[in-house]
Amino acid sequence: MAAAAGRARRGARLSAAALLALPALALLALLALPALPAGRGGGGGEAQPGFSPPLLLPPGLREELRQRRRDLRRLEAAAGGGEAAAAAGLGCGDLSRATAVSVLGWGFTKVVARAALAGGGTVALKSVHGAGREVRRCVQRYGAPAGCRHLAAYKLLKEVTLLQRLQHPGIVKLHGQCYDNSGDAELRVTAMLELGSPLEMIQLLQTPWEERFKICLSLVKLLFYLAHSPLGSIALLDFQPRQFVMVDGNLKVTDMDDASTEELSCKEDNDCTLDFPTKSFPLKCSVAGKCEGINEKKNLFNAYRYFFTYLLPHSAPPALRPLLSDILNATGDLRYGINETLRAFEKVLHLYKSGLYLQKRPLLLKDYISLKGFRTVEGEGHKCWPSYSHLGCLLSIHSAEEAAAICNSQLHCQSFIVTQHRTWTGRPLASFQSSWTDLVPDTNAVVYIKRSASSGERL
Repeated sequence: MAAAAGRARRGARLSAAALLALPALALLALLALPALPAGRGGGGGEAQPGFSPPLLLPPGLREELRQRRRDLRRLEAAAGGGEAAAAAGLGCGDLSRATAVSVLGWGFTKVVARAALAGGGTVALKSVHGAGREVRRCVQRYGAPAGCRHLAAYKLLKEVTLLQRLQHPGIVKLHGQCYDNSGDAELRVTAMLELGSPLEMIQLLQTPWEERFKICLSLVKLLFYLAHSPLGSIALLDFQPRQFVMVDGNLKVTDMDDASTEELSCKEDNDCTLDFPTKSFPLKCSVAGKCEGINEKKNLFNAYRYFFTYLLPHSAPPALRPLLSDILNATGDLRYGINETLRAFEKVLHLYKSGLYLQKRPLLLKDYISLKGFRTVEGEGHKCWPSYSHLGCLLSIHSAEEAAAICNSQLHCQSFIVTQHRTWTGRPLASFQSSWTDLVPDTNAVVYIKRSASSGERL
């Protein structure tokens, strides 16, 4: 979850001295929560805390607090049964028994920690970052630290409300929450979330194309859900790779506090220009006075510029590259909406899984001798990129015929075996070798050896 709290401090661990140097850090609030009076803590399904800004706060801060509370109430009303969905979640009691709390990272508004639950398992803990930029700026403006922390807490409450209502494999799971609004101006909120690992784009670029396609497909499915969510079309306003994590190999968005459930209001088409640093897109103003599809298109173009351009084209199967190029062009120009984009991705997936993209290719497996009951000894001599193994050349294939074509395209490849391991698409992995002489018995294996390599040798 460190990606959700700030890329620069990802994976950081704070020493005791560092914690003392940041006395307002929200982690201190976490450590104080076990002492909450009975009835002050909120579990996953309890009502959101109420708050009436005290008159001692500056008028501007009181107004900001009232506005955020109104926004939160509107969202809660739209979310409907979100609280009931989380009723069985974790609460303050579970938080008080959590151990091994360590800070993962922090950002403008929140701090994220990792904690071990008493009943087993680990969670990510999100709370307001009392020393973060948002709170500091507020304090500089109003001089009211407690009120400013409360103002920031409303962003976390908004995120909790959204996570209670939005259920999708591409959204990090909310396991529970705990809050304390016992003070006049204080509101301490802790969200307990599914723990993920930061999304590392540089590492992703080194993975096989099939895994990168999975990331993009997962993202498209998430954006399709957000475009048709129970709360209406939702835009991720802070849409960047650092807002995502990986959980068991799956991409999930983890920061929802800057999500918008409202589409931009307008009076005419000129009010609906969607601006990005390098492009602008004119949109239509609907009869309802909303910029038509602006949330969906904003998400889709951000997916194009942060994910598709880097992950889709490189080392893709040659026969699929024209289709991938069409996807890149159509999303980069916003000629596709999310519905068309999802259909295009599913077409590529179907062609890839079925092997239909391999039609009209010469048959090359006839140039290989197959030996059942044997496999080659794994070594580090023959490598390729990108590979499922850093120690050799392990690639996804549709069939032994495709493996033969791959081996023929590699200068030093002399043999290959089709392993029992399969990828997320169900395709087997094949191990390619520059030698075939080191054979060992394996009743479940078949080794394929180039006839040219075996000529003159006794098998």
